[in-house]
Amino acid sequence: MRVAIGADHAGFQLKQLISEHLRSAGHAIIDVGTASDAPVDYPDYAEALAKVVLDGKAERGVLICGSGVGASVAANKIPGIRAGLCHDSYSARQGVEHDEINVLVLGARVIGSALAKELVDRFLAAQFSREERHRRRVEKIKALEQRYQKS
Repeated sequence: MRVAIGADHAGFQLKQLISEHLRSAGHAIIDVGTASDAPVDYPDYAEALAKVVLDGKAERGVLICGSGVGASVAANKIPGIRAGLCHDSYSARQGVEHDEINVLVLGARVIGSALAKELVDRFLAAQFSREERHRRRVEKIKALEQRYQKS
């Protein structure tokens, strides 16, 4: 799978570790930065990652910041992105199966590297269920995006 990955300075080290984990599992990685732990602003990397996913260059994205909260908020402002902040394996899988999330957000200061790898693996292995109730709910999310989009 083609996976976009991005992080701010707080997520840089975990981004490097997850990138290597994904490469070793055979995934193609599109790294949108940052390239160091020098202070940067997470909205810039949320936008860069979202563009790659929305342009179809990557099927999914993994976004990392210190807590995951800021990056999640920023990514979810972009129409077409459904980013889920997950710190447990159930949510990482269920977020795809029920909510069709296309970006997994992680908090590097909240979880350890072993759990982060597990969450990414669960996220990438999961598929949207396509059950009527889940399709209906995702369509309502898309309608909300349309209703509140600013021109």
